[in-house]
This record gives sequence, structure tokens and C-alpha cells, in this order.
Amino acid sequence: MLSSLRQQFNAGFTPEKYQTFLRRIDDACGTHVEFRLSETPCFFPKSLLDRMSEDGRELIRQLVESPEYRKRSDASIPAAFRVPNEPDHPMFVQVDFGLVRNSRGELHPKLVELQAFPSLYAYQVTLAQSYIDVYGLKQRAAGSSTSSGQASGLSSLPFEEAELNYFLGGLDNKSYRELLRTAIVGAHDPENVILMEIHPEEQKTLPDFLLTEKMLGVRTVDIQAIKKMGSQLYYERNGGRVLIRRIYNRAIVDELQRKKVKLGFDWRDDLNVEWAGHPNWYFRISKFSIPYLTHESVPKTWFLDKMERIPDDLQNYALKPLYSFAGLGVLIAPTKEDIDAIPAEKRSEYILQERLNFEPVIDTPFGGTKAEVRVMYVWVNELKAVMTIIRMGRGLMMGVDHNKNMEWVGASAGLWVGG
Repeated sequence: MLSSLRQQFNAGFTPEKYQTFLRRIDDACGTHVEFRLSETPCFFPKSLLDRMSEDGRELIRQLVESPEYRKRSDASIPAAFRVPNEPDHPMFVQVDFGLVRNSRGELHPKLVELQAFPSLYAYQVTLAQSYIDVYGLKQRAAGSSTSSGQASGLSSLPFEEAELNYFLGGLDNKSYRELLRTAIVGAHDPENVILMEIHPEEQKTLPDFLLTEKMLGVRTVDIQAIKKMGSQLYYERNGGRVLIRRIYNRAIVDELQRKKVKLGFDWRDDLNVEWAGHPNWYFRISKFSIPYLTHESVPKTWFLDKMERIPDDLQNYALKPLYSFAGLGVLIAPTKEDIDAIPAEKRSEYILQERLNFEPVIDTPFGGTKAEVRVMYVWVNELKAVMTIIRMGRGLMMGVDHNKNMEWVGASAGLWVGG
């Protein structure tokens, strides 16, 4: 990707600068980031990110605007987790793409999965900006087509011709924060808005929670600390009750069930609370959606219980549970024994998907490295792509657990040029 910038970055890289970058991130977050951060950002042409953004937008609208899919996806929501007062579209959606070679040898984005659930909306800004600041990259000035500043830092890494950005959709730092404030806080006092999570201090995403509070004044509250009084939810702080008017939900149902978390309210209650990201959409737009999609970016995908026969060449497929998170339970090249081990009554909870062979498009000192691009969307008045998250890896999968003891892999940021 953008080979001239890649060559300049690699030539100017030092381990000392990377350590400075890691300290900068921890200091900004107010806690240690537990997951691995790549030594490098990824440089993309704006045209490629625009294509992914538009493909993702088409996929989301294909689902949301289909009354037939809306009816079919009712079956995806467990009865115990069906929340009343569902809006007509999700507020936060993530669409993950891998880059593969098509039959003509051209790079082509292919869907990995999609999920109507918030991602690292506060943290990713800090990560992307830290790459620019610590490595002395040149940033496009907000509101102009040229940058007035000169690159600082590594003299061997001038990037004179490249003005880098990480926001999509015409956003800059100010307008992005305003959009997030509208989506998460709404018309309420931040005092009465919470980020809701399961044991938040134990989550690897804690840095995002802390940065969300710093950005928007929204406190993170453990879901187990929430209590119900009539139709109202509240939590206790400093000996008093704090009413909850709006919830930025980050609690994953799969984790609630695995950890047997006991709650002080019922998801099915008709509560006097607004949702910044209604929980029902987590199920409606998910791996459950993929078999219903029709688009050139979508790999062949089937519900396991709907397959008349299992393919003989399973090495070319991936087996995925519908509602796991962070790659939990995904099997690349499953065996017939793996599939036979799934009880018949559970097969509707799995998909079998054509395996994607990601192209190693990022040149690193350790060889070509693959990049999975997550396009992040916020839907308030319009469905808007706002930023990307990049995961780099050389293993079978892109998660940190599949790229252990490696360098120049892990979480990264997408910086674009052009457009």
C-alpha cells in the first residue's frame, strides 16, 4: 500500500521511537493497553477506503431497508434479550474487510463480517493521532487541502508530498467529536448517561472506556451495579442514586451468558431509558446476516443447519459461531469431526463460510503482512463512515491470539492520502 510512504517509514523506523509511541498511548489512555499495537500505521489510498466504505454502506442498507430481512432476523434475537422500543436502524455498525486478489490479479475487498455494535470510537482517534505525532508524520490541516506545518521528528521520514488523515466522511476532529456527542449523549446531561459494560476494569477495551469519559464526560458503569426502581434505572455513587437516562451499551450477551452474570433489571422491561445503540441490532446485523447478503464483496456463506451436504474440501472454509466476539470459537479449515461434534439443535447457530486468502499487502521487516480493515459507521441523521481500525497479522486469523510472539502485527490505524 502506497509503497513510497511504506519505504520511507520502514527506513526511518527505530525501536526507540516505537517505545515512545507505546508510552504515549498508555499515558493518553490513563491505563496500560493490554492488546498488542503494531509498530506501524497502514497507509492507504483514499480511493480504496472510499470503496470499502461504500461497499459497507450498501451491505448495511440492504439489510436495514428490507422488510423481509427484518422479519427473518426476528428469529436471531433470543427471547430473553429482546429489548422494547427498537428504532428503525442501528446507531453503530462495523464492517470488516480483507483484501484478496481477484481473477484478474487486482486487489479486491471481501467481507469478513459485520456487527451493529460499538467499537473503539474514542480510542482509535488517540491511536491514529499518536502514530502521526510520535513518528513525525505530516497531517492534513483541518478544513484545508494543504498542510501548513512541516513534518517534525525523524529527519529521514519527511513525507513531504503526503498529507495524511484518518477521518472519513469529510469529518475532522471537531466534527467527529460533535457527532459522537450527539450519538452517545444525545440531549441529556452526561451525568445521566452511562457506558455499560461487564466488569469494565477487566476488559481489554478499558482504554476506550476511559477515553470516552474524557471526551464526553460519560461514566463507565458495571452492568451488575445497575438497579431498577419502577421503570427507571439507576446506580449508586457517593452514597446517592444517579438516574440513568441513556445507555451506551458495550455489554456482549455472549459474555453475559458465559459468565452467568446476574442483573438487577430485565432486558425485556419497558424502561424509561434511551439506548445509544439499541441492543436488538447486535443480533440483526451480525454473522447471522451474511447468508442473506448479495454483493460482490460477500463470500459464499451458509447456515450450517441448511446445508444438504458438507463440502469435501473443508480446508477452503471457515466455521463461525454466530454471536461470539473477537474471533472466539472460529475454526479455520475445520475438520468433518469438528462439524460432527456440533449437536443438530445447535447447528442453526453456526455458519460455514468460504475461506478468504488475505493478500499480505503491508511490507514489513518481517515480510509481507496481512491487514483487515474495519470501517466504523455512525448512523444519526445519515449512515456515515467515520474512521477505520486496522488489524495486522501473519497468522491464520487476524486476532492477537493468532499472532503471538510476532512483531509488526496487531492493532493499527489507517492513514489515507488523496481525495
